[in-house]
Amino acid sequence: MIKATIFYNSPLGTLEISADEAGIHKLLFVSTAKNGMKETNRVEYTVPTTALLKKTVAQLNDYFSGNNLNFDLSLLQKGTPFQQNVWEALLNIQPGQTISYLQLSKKLGNVKAIRAVGTANGKNNIAIIVPCHRVIGSKGDLVGYAGDLWRKKWLLDHEAKYTNGVQTLF
Repeated sequence: MIKATIFYNSPLGTLEISADEAGIHKLLFVSTAKNGMKETNRVEYTVPTTALLKKTVAQLNDYFSGNNLNFDLSLLQKGTPFQQNVWEALLNIQPGQTISYLQLSKKLGNVKAIRAVGTANGKNNIAIIVPCHRVIGSKGDLVGYAGDLWRKKWLLDHEAKYTNGVQTLF
């Protein structure tokens, strides 16, 4: 299988997307930002070369425009069986909704696995599509996001705006 990588310029900075014919392997933020949302490292957009990458870009465009906040894409993320279970559970969190790490560990059937759930959430390599940004602290606060907390806040506010008509969640 031929693996292809493209760069997509989102409202939150550049995303690196890697996929082969079978599925998406990676979707990560590659640009850095300082002072809020001022981007300091922009990568030139790459034209999608495969049907799956074209579909991914189309769905990301729909997501960021608010036309459709759901994704229907083949995903191939490597991880342990536990990590796979956590990532699968993340896919069941609907746009505009959040869940705490504790609630997520309870859904997985092990309240004592809260730290392991947090670690697995942090190892998610398919940002936005596998919505790890929808997991928040037990007190309802924004905690932990590999793409920086300002992006997590933006994503949650964006989803709340289009699902609930709410302007800002946090």
